[in-house]
Amino acid sequence: MNALRAVLYEYGHTIPQGIVHLKRIEALLDEPDSDLPGLVREECRDLLAQISEKTVRIQAKTRRIKEVAAETDTTRRLQTMPGVGPIVALAVEAFAPAMASFKRGRDFAAWLGLVPRQHSSGGKERLGRVSKAGQADIRQLLIIGAMSRLSWLGRKSIAAGSWLDRMLARKPKMLVAIALANKMARAIWAMLTKGEDYSDPALIAAA
Repeated sequence: MNALRAVLYEYGHTIPQGIVHLKRIEALLDEPDSDLPGLVREECRDLLAQISEKTVRIQAKTRRIKEVAAETDTTRRLQTMPGVGPIVALAVEAFAPAMASFKRGRDFAAWLGLVPRQHSSGGKERLGRVSKAGQADIRQLLIIGAMSRLSWLGRKSIAAGSWLDRMLARKPKMLVAIALANKMARAIWAMLTKGEDYSDPALIAAA
């Protein structure tokens, strides 16, 4: 998609990012009075064909991943948590040790490298950046899942005045995503240890 946008940009056509703008590009190429040279239009149509082919393959793989992630109780349960999709659920099931090997959720988050480093001096404890030690694949997927909750669409589900809402008001988005991924890891430990689906703490507190 970026290669296609770059070609068109060279000829004065600025196309916004996103696959949703493919129809706009197709219409531009089909214009009878287009200022694009024939060779350029041919190249763009070839790129469109490649995008279409890859989109079909991605959709097929996505459907298959969803089917596999619905086959076990563990992956089904994990997907009840906002920000945890089929890929995250399958990664936790495949690569994480048994939750019984961790005494508490913080230990699981630490194993993932999502717990801040501690710096103590003069009796005061300070928390630094996350260590990034541990299982990188699950950690990265949890952060991506957290970022999806912080997107424009995901923010609609964030309760006003909640911990997450307050964090977003005063902290950078990536820092909030890492903090949220930490909480998600702890919740995953609790869910799998207790054999329960996800329960929103904000809703429990309001009940």
